[in-house]
This record gives sequence, structure tokens and C-alpha cells, in this order.
Amino acid sequence: MSIFIIAEIGINHNGSLDICKQLIDVAVSAGADAVKFQKRTLELVYTKELLDSLRESPWGTTQRDQKEGLELSVDDYQQIDQYCKSQKIEWFASAWDLESQKFLKQFNSKYNKVASAMIVYEDLLYSIAAEKKHTFISTGMSTKSDIDKAVEIFRKADCPFELMHCVSTYPMDDRDANLRRIETLRTTYQCNVGYSGHETGLAISYGAMGFGISSLERHLTIDRAMYGSDQAASLEPVGFRSLVGGIRKIESSYGDGSIEMNPKEKSVADKLRGHLPKK
Repeated sequence: MSIFIIAEIGINHNGSLDICKQLIDVAVSAGADAVKFQKRTLELVYTKELLDSLRESPWGTTQRDQKEGLELSVDDYQQIDQYCKSQKIEWFASAWDLESQKFLKQFNSKYNKVASAMIVYEDLLYSIAAEKKHTFISTGMSTKSDIDKAVEIFRKADCPFELMHCVSTYPMDDRDANLRRIETLRTTYQCNVGYSGHETGLAISYGAMGFGISSLERHLTIDRAMYGSDQAASLEPVGFRSLVGGIRKIESSYGDGSIEMNPKEKSVADKLRGHLPKK
């Protein structure tokens, strides 16, 4: 089974539809299977006190200015939907509140995503599971009981899902990757397990392949020096293309496990063993 590769655009578009399209183009050219965004209803996710508090950003001087600047409009999502269809790539988003999940339903994406921060939001889990779409459930910042409950909700709803091992630090220190947790999750919950990475570089993601992941999600950005909290934990276009190309190359090397001689070796064997007595 080929690894399902997700280019996490998230909020790295900085509210620009043009940047969204550039990042979609990178994902398509790299050979990713899907791109993913994040959707929030600000008044439901943040308190008025926080939204009114000070924060310098390209959009103004308050938290509200910054967070409104990062949110895409209905028209933006409609254009993203059409653009992804024209580019023949799937798209979906992680909702951070019930209204956002309801908003996303209108686009009838093939997949859903539970962000690590939202795995404890049971009402949202019930809403997502009721749609019965294949759902990627990230497990960063989670206790075993958090994961137990999420799995229970999705299994009772008969909603297909896979867990994604994740460490929610931005960027993640390589020594914190704990890739063996992939095996633990698979054994414990008897389901497919992917990896959602926030590290810099490619090595840890390649390492996750060795644990049999079913999916891989990495943040994608035009430039890691751009404004934004997720940029430092993201891959730039060259790095993302290298990652996807490397994964597909490694997958093509797996073979069928046969211990018989490769037919391409026959002429080499005849040459190098020519001095030996014939059997």
C-alpha cells in the first residue's frame, strides 16, 4: 500500500489565495495525494479578551486583526475547491469548532481531519464521525485515555479512520520523535497509523516509513522565513519535492521479498562465475 502524502498548507498561506494556489501547485508537482487547510470560527475558538488583546502582525495591532488575516473567506474556499479539482488533487481541512465543520461539509471533500488540539473536543468528534468520511486523527498532546475515547467514538459511528502519530512542538526536536509510538498505536488500536511531522529536515519522516505508516503529513511553505507560527516547522518546495520523491523511490524498492535470483543478475553471474566448474 502506497503512503498517502498530505501537504499541510494550514495557515501558511497568510490569508493569500495566490499563495494557496502556489502551494497547491507545489503539492501537485511533487506528487502529493492531498492538501490540507485549517478552518476556525474566531468567536468560538478564542475569547473576546484574547481577540481584543495586543499583537503586532502584518494585518494590525490586535489578536483579532492577526487571526482574521489568516482566515480564508467563503469565496476563497470555493476557488480552492475548483482549483484543486482542476489540478486533480484532493483537499480537506481540520475544523477547530462545530460551525467550521458545518461550513466544510458544503464542499463534500473526501476526507476529514481531527487536529491534535481538537482530539479532546468530543462534540466535534461526534460531528465528524457522523459524516462517515475517512478521517485522519492526529494524536499530539494526547493521553491514552484521549485516544481511547476518540477511537471509541469513531468505531461506534462506523466511521473509517486512521491515527497519526504526532508530537506537537514547532519545530520538533528530533530526539522527541518517539517513532516507536507508531508501532504501539497500531498494536493497541488495531488500525492504520500515519505520521504528522513538525520537525525540520527529512530524515525523521523517512524513518517513520520504517514503521509501516499509512500516511504522512508535513507542513508546506513557500519560505520558512515568512511570517507565521508554523513556518519554521514546514518544508519549502525543494524539500517537499525531495521528500515525496524519496518516499516514492523507497516504496518502489520494496519488491516482493522473493529470494530467487533477479533475472537481471543472470548475465553477471555467468560472467563472474565463468571460471568455476560447470554443474
